[in-house]
Amino acid sequence: MSADLRRVPYGPGMSLRDRKRARTRQALVEAAADLFERHGYERTTIADIAAAAEIGTRTFFSYFPTKEDLLFPETEARLRAAKEAIDGRKPADGPVEVLLTALRIVGEDSDDLSSRYAALRLFLVRTVPAVRGRGLQIQSEVTREIARSLATAFPGELDEVTAAAMVGAFTGAVTAALQVLLEDLDDLPEPAVVQAAVERATAVALGTWTSPDSH
Repeated sequence: MSADLRRVPYGPGMSLRDRKRARTRQALVEAAADLFERHGYERTTIADIAAAAEIGTRTFFSYFPTKEDLLFPETEARLRAAKEAIDGRKPADGPVEVLLTALRIVGEDSDDLSSRYAALRLFLVRTVPAVRGRGLQIQSEVTREIARSLATAFPGELDEVTAAAMVGAFTGAVTAALQVLLEDLDDLPEPAVVQAAVERATAVALGTWTSPDSH
């Protein structure tokens, strides 16, 4: 798998130590991707991944708590994108616009939704129960957290139940669209094509909640 699978998240003011950690974290993700493709998920051990990334097995656990978590490295980034979209919303923006903005932010900051690694993750979610279980757990946690933030930001429009339903529809639409777009590992669309298609499909799926005067 290509070494430019992911962009290292170098933020402004990032310390040398944090940059080194970001590089090591990316090395682990890329090593895992390569090993999962060549040897299969079940046959690849944490020790194998650590060795390929040139770190010790004990050090691995300071980056990821489990092997499954390697497949979901952008969870915190997605939560940050949602918070950024909520905090930076325009006066005319409703909840749907905020969620679509968060989706665009994720696409601009990372190829996590559109890369070959994303396709590999979806394949393993379909075929490996442990990966599927961890993915569902993460999706549930992220949905709850974003829903709470959205309900707080739009108290006149959403309660927590409605916000949870909206965010659930949002995450479900993104996942379903990606499952179709990235189904064939040997014939993947360009990332920009994937991102645009996911945004269009998600906007359609959220149409029920779009206010008449939104734009």
